[in-house]
Amino acid sequence: MLRFTPILLAILYGIAMYRFSAWRTARELDAQSTELADPALKQVTDQLAAALELPRVRVFLYEIAPVNGLAAPDGRIFITRGFYNKFKQGAVTAEEMASVIAHELGHVALGHSRRRMIDFSGQNALRTAMAMVLSRLLPGIGGYLATALTRLLAARLSRSDEYEADEYAAALLTKAGIGTGAQKDLFRKLEALTQSNAGAAPAWLLSHPKTPERIKAIEKLEQRWQRG
Repeated sequence: MLRFTPILLAILYGIAMYRFSAWRTARELDAQSTELADPALKQVTDQLAAALELPRVRVFLYEIAPVNGLAAPDGRIFITRGFYNKFKQGAVTAEEMASVIAHELGHVALGHSRRRMIDFSGQNALRTAMAMVLSRLLPGIGGYLATALTRLLAARLSRSDEYEADEYAAALLTKAGIGTGAQKDLFRKLEALTQSNAGAAPAWLLSHPKTPERIKAIEKLEQRWQRG
């Protein structure tokens, strides 16, 4: 029985982390966000809603500075104040903002937002169990090795989710009559912002695949749709 104690402890730790993360995330978003009501964005969100056969697409403004968009586990879509300010300054178009919203809608539709929180808790549990085992086998470096392995797993899962959300967004934007041009243009703008700020990447790019690879994947989709 003692042999399985680290695994059981890791599972219990993962469950506790999931519940705490869900509670903390919901509380923070509720405290720092309001529904976004911008007439200039309403047209494109209405186009997305029509394509999805929904009455409307609700978007919330999250009062933090980083340039980011996110999908909460409860299905709400958020645009940060930093991203919205880029739009108000004219650096980002309404169609490009729609591409962000469509991408985050993809995370919701594909179950990524809820699964990511579960993955986060599961990865913590896995790291804890691995650290317990590896520290016995490799004293001094077992914990570091466990952390490195779980980070590699998390990065691979994240990249896969982003490609899937990009594909969903490309299909939705095309159906909505907005097209994928704005989606690719936004990637290029954010990449240029990264280079001009000496590598200070917008938060929306940090966990995502490389920009040229994302654009190439969308162009492959376009070619496939044209042939079909």
